[in-house]
Amino acid sequence: MHLSPACLGVPIAVFFCAGCGKLLDSKESHSAVVDLFAREGADAWYTKEAKDILPVGTTCPGCGGAAFRKETDIIDVWFESGSSHAAVLGHEPDLPWPAELYLEGGDQYRGWFHSSLLVAVGTRGHSPYRAVATNGWTLDPQGKATSKSLGNGIDPVDMAKKLGGEIIRLWVASVDFQEDVTVSEDLMKQVAENYRKVRNTFKYLLSNLPDFDPAQHALKFDDLQALDKYWLLRTSQLADRVRSYYERFEFHRIYHLVNEFAVDLSTGFIDVVKDRLYTSAPDSHARRSAQTATWRIAEALVRLVAPIMSFTADEIWSFLPAVAGRQESVHLAHFPQSEDVVGAVGNPASAEAVWKDFEILMKVRDAALKALEIARQEKIIGSALEAAVTVSAPDELLPLLQRYRNDLRFLLIVSGVEVKASSGGNGNTPLHVFVEKARGQKCERCWNYSIHVGENERYPTVCERCSAALAEIESELVG
Repeated sequence: MHLSPACLGVPIAVFFCAGCGKLLDSKESHSAVVDLFAREGADAWYTKEAKDILPVGTTCPGCGGAAFRKETDIIDVWFESGSSHAAVLGHEPDLPWPAELYLEGGDQYRGWFHSSLLVAVGTRGHSPYRAVATNGWTLDPQGKATSKSLGNGIDPVDMAKKLGGEIIRLWVASVDFQEDVTVSEDLMKQVAENYRKVRNTFKYLLSNLPDFDPAQHALKFDDLQALDKYWLLRTSQLADRVRSYYERFEFHRIYHLVNEFAVDLSTGFIDVVKDRLYTSAPDSHARRSAQTATWRIAEALVRLVAPIMSFTADEIWSFLPAVAGRQESVHLAHFPQSEDVVGAVGNPASAEAVWKDFEILMKVRDAALKALEIARQEKIIGSALEAAVTVSAPDELLPLLQRYRNDLRFLLIVSGVEVKASSGGNGNTPLHVFVEKARGQKCERCWNYSIHVGENERYPTVCERCSAALAEIESELVG
């Protein structure tokens, strides 16, 4: 049977009397069509004659005729798609009407979005969706729309086999989907490299938590070391921004923000607290402070990336320290609020002061790192721990640096720091960082240089700080 184009589509499944043209409107005829579609689908309308569908003995209530013809018109395709919400939504508890979100291409503002709106407002007086999100087109590197006919597309299945499905999802998150986006294998590989950096950040955070039980070892925010407080405050700020981007479907901003945060965290926190985590006594306040911050940062970050790194986040979730009442999957957990990240803050003013202090100290650190790099290039030092640094600061900065004098060597990852006022007399001289070779010997345990290495006969090859840590460890073992 040849079907003309007019016959294709969802049929208007009604019958008319062949004799008088009257519409056959009976429960029996409608039930016959419902039963047919249930057995064979709506296409059966085009393959069967009216007499094969209607019950035997059906007659026209007007003229008594027994011959009928089928309607050949179809339901308007836009009305059909626009009424889909009436069939799908509102019939199951987890599929309420209206929908939270309609997602389609931008061309549907005059298509599906529009027809759905017309049908719903006409029948229910309300839009069938609470929000609409539209995506652009996918382009090749030459700016042409990708298509099967041109053969210029990237097969996501093939790419997933090469790089993993997580990379495909992350690439989608990395672009502004509301605009036309360019796709290529090289771009996917760049995303894969950024993924590797974020994953490695998580690996490091997790690697320092095996002996950490939050119920026993987590410290209150007010008891943490200043650097740890600062990074929890930064993580809290990150959580606030990421939540707002999710609410606006700005996934690309989350992708870039998380990448930048991971880089900053690696250099500004992870590299700095390694000394405390590796050389302090296991149950010391310094180490538990660093672990508390590490745990809270990991807990927050894994929830924030879960929608765009779903498999990785669930894997990380399974390795985090056990917490009472934890959801089985990260995808059942809520995004972190500020109090989830920092915990209870007894002195908000003090927390704000720490934030302001470290925003300045991090800039001092940047200046010091540049000076250390120059010293390395000039062969004055090899590693940063071979260096002793003198920071000459202007009058307005000097009190802050003196207040954190004992923390600066760890923040800069050097063996010693001296702070002094800048010479010049007017108090407006710029910050200056002078780098020289550290005095003393290298401690074989922490690799810092100290003039006190060898002073303790019991631990002749380590510095005074490591001697104290080893003595504390021994006392814990004896106890």
